Amino acid sequence: MSVRTDLAIELTDGEVVQEGIRRIKRGEKFEITEIVIDDDKYGVSIGKRAGHYVTMEAQALSSYSDDYKEMVLEFAKELQKFTGDKGLVLIVGLGNDDITPDALGPAAASGVMATRHLKKELPDDEFFAGLREVSVLLSGVLGTTGIESAEIVKAVKERISPDLIIVIDALACSEVSRLGKTIQICDTGISPGSGVENKRKELSDKTLGIPVIAIGVPTIVDMHTIVEELTGRYVNPKLPNMMVTPKDIDKLISHASKLIATGINLALQPSLTFEDAAELAG
Repeated sequence: MSVRTDLAIELTDGEVVQEGIRRIKRGEKFEITEIVIDDDKYGVSIGKRAGHYVTMEAQALSSYSDDYKEMVLEFAKELQKFTGDKGLVLIVGLGNDDITPDALGPAAASGVMATRHLKKELPDDEFFAGLREVSVLLSGVLGTTGIESAEIVKAVKERISPDLIIVIDALACSEVSRLGKTIQICDTGISPGSGVENKRKELSDKTLGIPVIAIGVPTIVDMHTIVEELTGRYVNPKLPNMMVTPKDIDKLISHASKLIATGINLALQPSLTFEDAAELAG
């Protein structure tokens, strides 16, 4: 079968231990699975580089849970393990905000507090002086800009010299049960569009020269993959196909992007209260 997914958890063999690939379970409000690939050679069979892939699964992210605050705090705690606490961070929202299933990146990035300019303009302000420097970029998509997102990010990176890049993008999954219910964080970067066979230039430490953290939520699954999952039969790729997205995709993008933006604000600016971080996220 042709598994079309961006989620590392869907490419590993369940609870089976594979050489060089480890699974670590934890979580309170989320069911968290961390997949650790020790070396690139072990990830070849699943098409993933060496690194850490954290999958956070919950009930539908398209609605607010009674545990929303605790979920945000748990997401921020997991993200902090990747970000550290020093240096300038560039947040990049990937995707097309005119196409709802692809709008997660721009929506989430828009809710992250940018501070780089404030620290420069108000150097004597104690509050802003204590904040980590953050810049935000909405890169658009090749079809509307005529420029690869990777080229835009690289140009900005060379101009402002960040220490870390966080990219946010909508993902594809192969299991319907994870559609709109999963957040993935990884330290290996991202190849935008790879889950829908529209792969663009990679954004990673290999291409940009600094650490790149990728955050995403699966918002689509293709019909061929659904049929293969349900029937166990191979689908001829020449047959008509379509991308399937949840019927409440508007709510999913709205709620998931706010959760991610609030979590990023808290992870990068631990001096903020949850209420302040949530208000900034919109």
